[in-house]
Amino acid sequence: MLTGVPRELMPGENRAALIPASVQKLVRAGAEVVIESGLGAGAGHADADYEAAGARVATDRRELLSRADLVLRLHKPPLEEIAMLKRGAIHVSYLDPFNEPALIDAFATAGISAISMEMIPRTTRSQKMDALSSQANLAGYVMVLLAASRLPRILPMMMTPAGTLKPANVFVIGAGVAGLQAIATARRLGAKVVAFDTRSVVAEQVQSLGAKFLHIDLGETGQTRDGYAVQLTAEQLELQKQGQARQIAESDVVITTAQVFGRKPPVLVTRDMVAGMRPGSVIVDMAAETGGNVEGSVAGRTVVENGVTIIGDGNWANHVARDASQMYSSNLHNLIEEFWHKEEKRMVLNFEDDIIQGCVITHDGAIVNQTIKNLKR
Repeated sequence: MLTGVPRELMPGENRAALIPASVQKLVRAGAEVVIESGLGAGAGHADADYEAAGARVATDRRELLSRADLVLRLHKPPLEEIAMLKRGAIHVSYLDPFNEPALIDAFATAGISAISMEMIPRTTRSQKMDALSSQANLAGYVMVLLAASRLPRILPMMMTPAGTLKPANVFVIGAGVAGLQAIATARRLGAKVVAFDTRSVVAEQVQSLGAKFLHIDLGETGQTRDGYAVQLTAEQLELQKQGQARQIAESDVVITTAQVFGRKPPVLVTRDMVAGMRPGSVIVDMAAETGGNVEGSVAGRTVVENGVTIIGDGNWANHVARDASQMYSSNLHNLIEEFWHKEEKRMVLNFEDDIIQGCVITHDGAIVNQTIKNLKR
């Protein structure tokens, strides 16, 4: 099985879908790996490192894509590249299938088996393949560091002969993977941390990290079977805003991580709340790229509103590209290894398997993922 790994095209993207350590494992399993020259440059991996691991380095992107039986990448491909792929090939990357109907239709028309890394089920068995979680973990860490770099004060308490500096107040909205890492990172840096999540079941996790859980009575909320927060009603969303308004006003840093899978994120911090914060305060909006949790945040940019810095940079894990590449590459390798046929030396899609049922979007000329098929109706 020829495995092709093209270089990422998104401007400023430094992550690589596959690192030399994973290449070496695939080669040992019997795969032939071809990478595009420059694949790992942004993550600190030279072409020579890939060659030493057993890969061949190619400079012709079109040939690489047209010959590969398995294509691995990070971001969804441009539409024009789908036509270059070999019919029957397996393509693995983020695909944003809820919002990219034209892309999904193109994969089906081209006869490609398209795997969406966002759609890996959240089960114990698939944890090692869960790229959303691995990248979100790093995002939580990065967001705290970015906030600290823009805050005109330090995070920890400091006792000096010149007086005592109180710890900064950090408020984290959303205690999923990214939120919990943000909490842990802010606590390690000495901040006083308060967190809120619509799922009261995570309160114990928040408290175990040394943070205070903000209790707001929203009535029945719960979570999906995959562990995601369910979408709140308009009334519940208003109760949440009212309940956290005072905490936001008292905070030096607010980090929002509330995202509803496959839908536009809820607005949780209004302009009035931003205006009520002290000048110099910092907000980091993790959801800025997909619509934003914060009124006034701008996707891909840092702006200042009424003296409050709002960071909406996005692509958070790219700030730590080397580690992010290692984690994503490991996710890909674990997915391939799970469905690798040792005798035939290729990846075989078993549609009786719950992981394959969850993440394969198109196959053999049709959309096969039930969730995405339902969107078409």
